[in-house]
Amino acid sequence: MPLRHKSFSDMDGVRRFICERPQHSCFYSTAYWKKPHELKMADKDWLGADLIFDLDGDHLPGVTDKDFPTMIEVIQEQAWSLWNDFLEPDFGFNQDFLQVTFSGHRGFHLHYRDPKFFHLDSEARRELVSHIRGEGVEVSDLLERSRNPNATGWAKRVASGIDSVVNKLDSIHEGDTKLLKTMTAGLQEMMDREGIKGLRGKASVEKLAELMQAESRRNRVLGGRITALNNHALLFQNLIRADSSVVLGSAGETDEVVTIDTRRQIRWPGSLHGKSGMRVTEFPLSRLDPDSSNSFDCLSEGIALSRDEIVRVEMVVDDAIARFDNRVIDASSGEIIEIHEAGATFLVLKGWARLVK
Repeated sequence: MPLRHKSFSDMDGVRRFICERPQHSCFYSTAYWKKPHELKMADKDWLGADLIFDLDGDHLPGVTDKDFPTMIEVIQEQAWSLWNDFLEPDFGFNQDFLQVTFSGHRGFHLHYRDPKFFHLDSEARRELVSHIRGEGVEVSDLLERSRNPNATGWAKRVASGIDSVVNKLDSIHEGDTKLLKTMTAGLQEMMDREGIKGLRGKASVEKLAELMQAESRRNRVLGGRITALNNHALLFQNLIRADSSVVLGSAGETDEVVTIDTRRQIRWPGSLHGKSGMRVTEFPLSRLDPDSSNSFDCLSEGIALSRDEIVRVEMVVDDAIARFDNRVIDASSGEIIEIHEAGATFLVLKGWARLVK
């Protein structure tokens, strides 16, 4: 049972409590309360809340955490895109109010603490999320503005999205089945969420990829004349939106994205994640950029347990890939491997291995 409604007057009290009563995982409230010690939520007196953006690889369409390094790579790109392509340019967010953390497992948390946003209710926060997801964006209405080299916001995304989707369709036409699966899954997730009808299957995407091979049609599309695709034009527009948006994690018990929740608990930076044994790790925004020379490597820097103690584990699943520092684990069920305590803890907590005495 989660132990909730605890309040402390200082950090020494927090540390003392955790040392005396070790927890599976530690969370803190992103909300500010006048009386946080009260047991009933109605008695706490809500004062405001941080803006939290939770990016979890578990929500990436077409991506599985059984290829853990690839999943982390994709979700880090998404987290950087969220800040670099949306929060800073579209909303004017200032990095002075930002805290970035590796969640300790499958993703990243962006904590934004600008006091002028504390008061936002769930509906106002939902509007932020809708913009990031591209909900309600009509690509056809933005085509003219997208041709302007000084275009901003979703008009700019439409311009870059046309090129991006065309390039991906070329790869699909050349036989990239993995990209076809990922692209189709992202499209279907977006259409299901928004209740959109229309072409959405792999066969339709493959047909679109084939249509794009005609040079005259291709040039018209690249010039912004999407109507050249006839009855596949709407599919192309939906692919642009799905390709340009960011996947935000959902709060499992309510199926609402974490950002909308004004009373959300989030993992405490510095604590261990009970499902991985890795540390919830804070790091500078500049290192979130996956293309920077000093990009944050959570599969090395998120390791908190011993690298010295070597233990033996037996893999109990197939096709699971993990990485610890520079060592990649890609073993089959029944294989016994020797690995340090930190790696063994991760594999066992994931349900991918068991300890061998």
